[in-house]
Amino acid sequence: MAVESSVRWAMTDRPTALIVDDDPYIREELRDALAAWGYAVVEAANGKEALKAVGKAVPDIVVTDLMMPEMDGIELILKLRAAHPTLRIIALSGGDAGGYMGYLDAAGKLGANQTVSKPVDFAALRKAIQSPG
Repeated sequence: MAVESSVRWAMTDRPTALIVDDDPYIREELRDALAAWGYAVVEAANGKEALKAVGKAVPDIVVTDLMMPEMDGIELILKLRAAHPTLRIIALSGGDAGGYMGYLDAAGKLGANQTVSKPVDFAALRKAIQSPG
């Protein structure tokens, strides 16, 4: 599922979350978890789609993968942080396990509020989402 209409966000009193990941199965798992935690969820398959979604309505939180086609998560974090300094951003990556050491550290230094390794430990993700900083 790509970017959904922002009308869904405008009609809810629940907090909103944007999930950004190029893997549809991971997006589905994340969507189900965040929905169970009370979030209205919109999905994007890459950074470009995510920016379009944020252009329609700014979510309460963004959960983004780092390694994606079109626009990676690092570039997305930089653009989101510049446009929305207080937006909560959680970065996800399994890249560190594949020899790309430092992706999650870089994401944290460049604007992600929290980072979580893949495969996603949903208890760790929930803790990151609930963390104030």
